[in-house]
Amino acid sequence: MNTQIQIEFDKIKNMWANLASTDYAKEKISEADIILNERELRKALKDTTDSRALIEKLGNPPVQNVTEIREILTIADTGKCLTPYQLERVEKVLVAVERMMNYLSRGKQYENSLAYYDENLNPLSELKDEISRQIRSEEVDDRATKELYEIRNRITTTEESMKQKAEEIIRKNKAYMADSYYTTRNGRVCLPVKKDYRIKIPGSVIDKSATGNTVFIEPVGLAKCYEELELLRIDEENEVYKILYILTAMVSDSAATIEENIKMMEKLDFVFSKGKLSIELDCTKPAINLERRIKLQSARHPLMDKAVNVPLNFSLGDGDINGIVITGPNTGGKTVAIKTVMLTCYMAQCGLHVSCKEADICMNSNYLSDIGDGQNLSENLSTFSAHIKNVLDILGKVNQESLVIMDELGSGTDPAEGMGIAVAILEELRKSGANFLVTTHYPEIKEYASKTDHIMNARMAFDKETLRPTYEMIIGEAGESCAFYIAERLGMPKEMLKVASEAAYGNSTLLGRDLSSNKEACKRYESAGEKKPTKKNEGSKIIKANKKPHSSTYLEQKFSVGDSVMIYPDKKIGIVCEPVNDKGILRVQLPDKKIYINHKRVKLRVKADELYPKDYDFSIVFDTVENRKTRHEMSRKLTDKVITYDK
Repeated sequence: MNTQIQIEFDKIKNMWANLASTDYAKEKISEADIILNERELRKALKDTTDSRALIEKLGNPPVQNVTEIREILTIADTGKCLTPYQLERVEKVLVAVERMMNYLSRGKQYENSLAYYDENLNPLSELKDEISRQIRSEEVDDRATKELYEIRNRITTTEESMKQKAEEIIRKNKAYMADSYYTTRNGRVCLPVKKDYRIKIPGSVIDKSATGNTVFIEPVGLAKCYEELELLRIDEENEVYKILYILTAMVSDSAATIEENIKMMEKLDFVFSKGKLSIELDCTKPAINLERRIKLQSARHPLMDKAVNVPLNFSLGDGDINGIVITGPNTGGKTVAIKTVMLTCYMAQCGLHVSCKEADICMNSNYLSDIGDGQNLSENLSTFSAHIKNVLDILGKVNQESLVIMDELGSGTDPAEGMGIAVAILEELRKSGANFLVTTHYPEIKEYASKTDHIMNARMAFDKETLRPTYEMIIGEAGESCAFYIAERLGMPKEMLKVASEAAYGNSTLLGRDLSSNKEACKRYESAGEKKPTKKNEGSKIIKANKKPHSSTYLEQKFSVGDSVMIYPDKKIGIVCEPVNDKGILRVQLPDKKIYINHKRVKLRVKADELYPKDYDFSIVFDTVENRKTRHEMSRKLTDKVITYDK
């Protein structure tokens, strides 16, 4: 069965995807699954924490869907001319990049690691400004170039001259006109002349009316103006194409940088969507461990209404307990409780915050669940058959790094046999060393749990006065189904309750049916031979992080002033001019500027000891001549001069 669907993580992903803007982020969310590498998981959780912190301090980031521009870049690379509409799309993306850079730059004041991603963005200001200046409202602007401005002015003047000449001819020849205004036919200015007087107006017949009584004539004088106008329009078209091709070439030359911008914007959209989800569900950052320990304080199912949800306090893995058997009445919240535990752990291992007040969660190599009746008519599976098929699949995959939940263990068949199967399943889970939670109504299983190592009972509390569950889990105590008590309170006659009690606990017959056949069947199963061991798949394994020191002392030893380093991903060479601070940020001198950067993006090339002599004065490299002169003067006498530092 699909665990994500059973624990409703698919609904969380739908909510999560609605908070993303780019197609890339939505696709990555749809494919989201647990992270098995400890280092990657801690990085993912830190990104979620940093993105939420920025959103809370600066508001929602200026993210928009930038995926559409990739098709435009492909067109530009093939040598085709981009349309004004396509160029405006490029400009909008570059504006979005610039806004994101400004947003992240403002976040640096809070020493947020995510804010330093602005150094991976390039707004291409020159290209953006050129498109903005020359393209307006999906058209080439009149003032894009001086030549275009002059051509369009001449076109306007010529068109106006043609209209004036047409009106003048109409006024002088009113008697020959079928109407008092000129018209346009096939793009030409024409005069409506009565058929009988067409020879009175020199020119070419362009069209005639439906009745044939009116002919539309282009006067000779206007024909010369029209030819001039056509030449001007050809000049205009050539100038427009020239402008568009120049801008297209600029886009093509910047395509690689624009593509990097798009990738970074998509990555930031995914990261910020996790922060938005954390705020939306009122979550907190979980602690991660590899000691098989799960501790949840005031946990709640994120899809339930906070106003009616009863917080769940849960603990597993302390001491030698790795399995919990939960009992209690129907509608008591057992299923919700085990789904809440697994969903919380699953979200944490996907790099998301969890809906708890506090959470300490172990990494798991896989999550296995058996919830629901599992009936499948197409495969001819009954409820019990579906359960057993799923359980066998779980037992084939389970290992000591697994988290397993099973609902209504052993249900769907004869109670005595179902109880036996349930105990056998629990024994297999116990031997695997996995963390597991199961729910049941069988009293024998409660007894088994109380006497078996590594397993503990728990119950869902029930208010016998109101006959309503309180949804509170009490670990260490076995619960009651309360069926007889509820039936009595609801009015079932005592005679019926007596029969029910005798059938359940009093003798070997159940409403007159002999149960001895069940015992004989059990003997047949026992004599069938030794049970074959369950096949197990190796499955996924958790990748533990290498234990490396990350203290500021270690980083200061790793990077010293004067060290030659390489900056990734651009592979630029620089020199360390300020050591690493407690946030893991150091300052590097590049050929044209100094930048602050996270130590994780810096690789040591050559130590300063190998490049410079002992006690070398690094102010020669990093400081200005004026500052060095001032410092020298200060060492000799009192002076009014000051030393200035670049920001």
